[in-house]
Amino acid sequence: MSAGLDAVQAELVVGGMSCGACAARIERRLNKLDGVAATVNYATGRAYFTSLGGREPGELIGVIESCGYSATAPQPAAGPGDGTGPDGDAEARALGRRLAVCVPLAIAVIVLAMVPGAQFSGWPWVSLLLAGPVAVWGAWPLHRTAWAGLGHGTATMDTLVSMAVVVSFGWSVYGLLSGAATMSMTMTVSFTSFLSGQHPLYFDVAAGVPAAVLTGRYLEARARRRSGAALTALARLGAKTVAVRRDGAETRVPVETLAAGETFVVRPGEKIATDGVVVEGRSAVDASLVTGEAAPAEVGPGDDVTGATLNMSGLLVVRATRVGADTLLAQITRLAGEAQSTKAAAQRLADRIAAIFVPCVITLAAVTLGFWLGAGAGGSAAGQAAVAVLVVACPCALGLATPMALLAAVGRGAQLGIGVKSARALEAARWVQVVVLDKTGTLTTGAMRLQSITTDGATEEEALRRAGAVEDASEHPIGQAIAREAAARLGGLQPGGEFVARPGAGVQGVSEGHAVAVGSVDFFDEKGLTVPGSLRAAVSDAEEAGSTAVLVGWAEKARAVLVVADTLRPGAVAAVGRLQRLGLRTALVTGDSERAARVVAEQLGIAPDDVAARARPAEKARIVRGLQADGLSVAMVGDGVNDAAALAQADLGMATGTGTDAAIGAADLTLVSSDPHAIADALVLARVTLAVIRANLVWAFGYNVIAIPMAALGFVNPLIAGLAMSVSSLVVSGNSLQIRRYKPRRGSAE
Repeated sequence: MSAGLDAVQAELVVGGMSCGACAARIERRLNKLDGVAATVNYATGRAYFTSLGGREPGELIGVIESCGYSATAPQPAAGPGDGTGPDGDAEARALGRRLAVCVPLAIAVIVLAMVPGAQFSGWPWVSLLLAGPVAVWGAWPLHRTAWAGLGHGTATMDTLVSMAVVVSFGWSVYGLLSGAATMSMTMTVSFTSFLSGQHPLYFDVAAGVPAAVLTGRYLEARARRRSGAALTALARLGAKTVAVRRDGAETRVPVETLAAGETFVVRPGEKIATDGVVVEGRSAVDASLVTGEAAPAEVGPGDDVTGATLNMSGLLVVRATRVGADTLLAQITRLAGEAQSTKAAAQRLADRIAAIFVPCVITLAAVTLGFWLGAGAGGSAAGQAAVAVLVVACPCALGLATPMALLAAVGRGAQLGIGVKSARALEAARWVQVVVLDKTGTLTTGAMRLQSITTDGATEEEALRRAGAVEDASEHPIGQAIAREAAARLGGLQPGGEFVARPGAGVQGVSEGHAVAVGSVDFFDEKGLTVPGSLRAAVSDAEEAGSTAVLVGWAEKARAVLVVADTLRPGAVAAVGRLQRLGLRTALVTGDSERAARVVAEQLGIAPDDVAARARPAEKARIVRGLQADGLSVAMVGDGVNDAAALAQADLGMATGTGTDAAIGAADLTLVSSDPHAIADALVLARVTLAVIRANLVWAFGYNVIAIPMAALGFVNPLIAGLAMSVSSLVVSGNSLQIRRYKPRRGSAE
């Protein structure tokens, strides 16, 4: 593989694409090269290659640039396996710089053109000076893409925008230089080209149109920039250094230098450097990265461990079995990247019909010019009619239809605790049929809490006080949950002494003069401590319900059972019921145990056939793909790294804001609130927003259907055309504000 494109990451960053048609054009050109197999994704702004045909990156970049777009190799990542980098910000920054200059100038030009009181002597020349930088430098990306497209015999919305800007600016400059427009002239409103009695100026069109279009492009560029956030966040999860044993000594080295077969040490509180098998030591490992399960996994010699998971208590010595691109974390990263790269870009209706609309408008403008010249109307009148056609058809309202609605949705969503990333999410939400829900951290709190106490020969307060005093010294999540609850209920704890922990089994200590043991039934049996039948039954019942039970005892006998479990979030049951009332099928997918999954599903009213337990990250993504293969549109809701691939694979990914950066980056919507009702709120808000976008598009195109023939027949001069275009934009903006009035109706089917 050539430099800049390797076997793991054969891709290029593509800039300047304005719609799905741009991606399709680049893809066709690349695939015409012998041996090259490429897909170009507008949403992620990247070209992905499965075969390079022996070509150097420079040749592929040259092909893309010949189409009028920019291309660069991905910049070095922040960590191993990271498929993204700072290159994703370049387009948004460039557009932001152009907008910072163009918007103030455009506003000034529009005020001069539209407000007669602002039209002082010589104002046309001031308008020329203000509009020039916007029409030339500001709109340069549009001109460049339009010119490149024409060179290949294609036309897009950029072509129409560029022509409208060039013609309106050129026509106005001609009027000034020829003397047809005077320094003391005042713009007046006339509905016909032939009775206006003056040479109108359209500097407002030349400056306002590119400023409006670039604003929409800037919003889209920011959304596309975030599409790679999942991969960046995933790469940052891994350990950066590792304490490896080499030549009888322990040395801390960068994790990239670790080789399969080497042994390394993981101390409490450290991340496990890579996938491996434990050769020494016992500990509790937070494996929620992989399983999503709140309870830690107890590991010892011979047990497999996963890179980037967290060692909670004891010291472990691990032999590396998989490193680099072969690790599970790297596989999750690739799954998320592949799912994102194969998603269809969200194309606005304007983009989908541009191939027909744009050539028709250009042809009609040329026909209008020829018709009026042939009819003897004169060059000025014929030119005004042709310019009016181009100006009135300029897709300003079309360009605002999606961004304005999206801005309104973002504002309303923020008030409701919903982060809207892109228009793709809104479009996808309209067709969702199945909502796949992660359990831990999404529908549950994701934290272990004491649920109940069953006693035999002691009071609840006595059992909790002594267990809490011993567990107060423990680093284990279950022990911490017991100590935390004891301190809360009893108003504090008297710390115990002589603390000894046996990882994976239990702990011992002294409290109030008694030797106290807290742990599993096996731990008590090994110690020869008596466990009454009632307490053994309580342990079995708790485990059957998917909870974790520990015994607490003293004086050679178990005295109580403490049940610890993750709990449903408040409102989770009502929220799932609301989704079902919306006509949506609900499914539960979790890395947790069968028993825990079954109990939660029963509480939520989810059918047993729609429950998948012990699902690893790849399995979650496969489940989503399976539903999609059945012709269903799938929304995935999750919060963890183990959900990232499924979130990226789903038609609509929804991440809780309390989740990981990887999950949030892979998702299309972020639920800032932990309230499960936000899931339905987001879906309904998206439906409302999409309905507004469609209404905007209907208005924009309907306006063109009426206004273009009138302009061609000479009933609308370019000034009125520009005013009509502005009015259509105001209508679109006003319609978009309806979204701000959306209020969730949580007690109805909405």
